[in-house]
Amino acid sequence: MHEYDQYILDKAAKCCSNGEFDRSLYDKYDVKMGLRDRDGKGVVAGLTNISRVTGFETVDGKVIPCRGKLIYRGYSVEDLISAQGNEKGLFEKCAYLLLFNEIPSEEELATFSRYLNKQMSLPANFVKDVILRENGSDLMNTMSRCVMNMAMYDHHITDMSPAKALRNCMKLIATMPLFAVYGYQAYNHFDMGGNLHIVKPKADLTVAENILRMLRPGKGYTELEALVLDRLLVLHLEHGGGNNSTFTARVVSSAGSDTYAVIVAALMSLKGPKHGGANLKVSYMADDIRAHVKHPNDPDKLAAYLEKIVNKEVFDKKGLVYGMGHAVYTESDPRAEVLRTLAEKLAEANGRSADYQMYRNIELLAPDIIRKKHTAGAICANVDLYSGFIYELLGIPKDLYTPMFAVARTVGWCAHHMEEIISSNKIIRPAYVSVVKKIEMD
Repeated sequence: MHEYDQYILDKAAKCCSNGEFDRSLYDKYDVKMGLRDRDGKGVVAGLTNISRVTGFETVDGKVIPCRGKLIYRGYSVEDLISAQGNEKGLFEKCAYLLLFNEIPSEEELATFSRYLNKQMSLPANFVKDVILRENGSDLMNTMSRCVMNMAMYDHHITDMSPAKALRNCMKLIATMPLFAVYGYQAYNHFDMGGNLHIVKPKADLTVAENILRMLRPGKGYTELEALVLDRLLVLHLEHGGGNNSTFTARVVSSAGSDTYAVIVAALMSLKGPKHGGANLKVSYMADDIRAHVKHPNDPDKLAAYLEKIVNKEVFDKKGLVYGMGHAVYTESDPRAEVLRTLAEKLAEANGRSADYQMYRNIELLAPDIIRKKHTAGAICANVDLYSGFIYELLGIPKDLYTPMFAVARTVGWCAHHMEEIISSNKIIRPAYVSVVKKIEMD
């Protein structure tokens, strides 16, 4: 033990005791813990015209579960995906929609896509000096460091005009896939002993295609794989202004900070295990089920093991079936419904239909098992149940699951950053009730 280790442990214990509050004080002062009302609804903190997330209806003052809806600028995300058919490039189209509040024409989309592709370049020696020199296993930290280093190359960073903010947003949307993939390649080489592959993106490919190409040098990818990744990115683009990372982006934007600082703050919020990373938990849970259930596709055997998970007897002993339940969605999560279909197709193409069926059975069995243990209403699968499985089928390493989420969500963060700096001139500043007791000095 180092000289001051025990000192820090003792002081940490003191901090813990000082940070505890009598729970009755929250009721006394009507404090909205987590900025949520008692029924779980978020406290209204602002207005947005970017998206809408609906998971329940209020009828005669009562909250009624309903099928979930995710709306991008007035359009159902399910309709956007359905209308695209098997055409590629929906990520770019929806990014345009979220940023500019209109579906682009073919000409507008082509111009936007060309501009994004031109922005998929990094300053001279950036990869060597920033990514390769300071690599590590925490890729969210790597991505944040990359974004902050990009700020060092911006000689007009004090320009806070909407045009400058948009220029910065477009640059970060375009380069975030590079930060994620190159960061992984550096970690895989220096820490894990793998080969080092730094592949430049191609101008004639979509974002999804470039990600697969940079991750799999020389191995190629199928049209189905590119389409599935494209749709998965679309489903992660945006999810309202109240989720932790997007609200963080708006808070920092309201302070007048630059785009780089806003995106770094959002990244660090998403890094938190209470926000991002749930699809990784699902993946670990699935591995655990396969390791301990001889026939995981037998509904009875799977249900018995899920009961043990809920009873905190196995897996991480937290009693959670990861990938089930959501803070807003009740009867269904539209993202999970789209991903279920995509996962089934990709699993069949990869000879993994049995694994897909296990995930499907978890979705069907878990709600009743959870309700037996807890007093809960409607429980549905959320986006994380199938997203991790899809990443696995695509050969995307587990270390990149949350970074891939960030690659997509950067679009939503940027849309909210633009909306905040344009629509509001007030810094976000909620109140805290002080329960400090005055102490007279001797």
